[in-house]
Amino acid sequence: MKPKITVIGSLNMDLLVKSSRFPNRGETILGESVEYFSGGKGANQAVAASRLGAEVTMIGAVGDDLYGDRLKEILKKDQVDISSIKTVGGESSGLAVILLENADNRIIVIQGANAHCTKEDIDLNQDKIRESDIILIQMEIPLETVNYAVSMAKTFNKTVILNPAPAQELSDDLLQKVDIITPNDTELRLLTNKKTEGYNFNQRIDMLLEKGVQHVVTTIGSEGSVYKAAKQDLITFPAYQVPVVDTTGAGDCFNGALAFALGRGDSITDAIKLANKTAALSVSKYGAQSSMPTLDDVHEFEKNLNY
Repeated sequence: MKPKITVIGSLNMDLLVKSSRFPNRGETILGESVEYFSGGKGANQAVAASRLGAEVTMIGAVGDDLYGDRLKEILKKDQVDISSIKTVGGESSGLAVILLENADNRIIVIQGANAHCTKEDIDLNQDKIRESDIILIQMEIPLETVNYAVSMAKTFNKTVILNPAPAQELSDDLLQKVDIITPNDTELRLLTNKKTEGYNFNQRIDMLLEKGVQHVVTTIGSEGSVYKAAKQDLITFPAYQVPVVDTTGAGDCFNGALAFALGRGDSITDAIKLANKTAALSVSKYGAQSSMPTLDDVHEFEKNLNY
């Protein structure tokens, strides 16, 4: 039986600009190429989970511009239920400008219609939340909506995964309702604020656990990921060595895979292992959604691993 996952988050059109290096402040340089990809952390994670075999519903918003229908159609082709994505009149769809230097990236996000994903949208879709196994949420929609969605999910006793990107200060009340939080190393530092300068990884993770989060899964790029639960030792999951083409969407791929694996009943450690493999495959291709692998791709990758 397919795991049921509801993703609440953003949909963006990604503008990918490739150059040999990033420009310095005040400098103009010539780029190498420009490409358009469908993206947004919410949509990316929805596609990642769907391609692995989950039954995915996306709750979000697009503008009534030329990108809005296209963003929904692309999700539909990946078997994502788009019936809960609304179109906001007079608003542009979300846009992400991604500067790519070799395999490294810098990203600027324009919220657009994503800022209009509201508590009312959560109320309208409470039946879908109630019927889900996993609720997966990010921070590219209003914080008020995130808080409301997490609270509703917990009233239905659903497992909530919060990907705190882009990172911002979160209340203890919100963190206490989150089952699993998945920051990257930069987001972990921002979540635990600048007063903890000099704290190590473990201490920062403990700060989140002390606030009530049940599980902290931190991704650290090419070094893999680490996991810790309350009163347990830190567990390290090394990254898989693959040729890196584009890291855009790797974190989203990880989160979608984590939700899929937990939804089908994997232990959290097994889910992290699958997520690591899935994210490793994603960095070998350009784009975010276009790079998300299928479960067959992951199984083929596993056959070729040197254990």
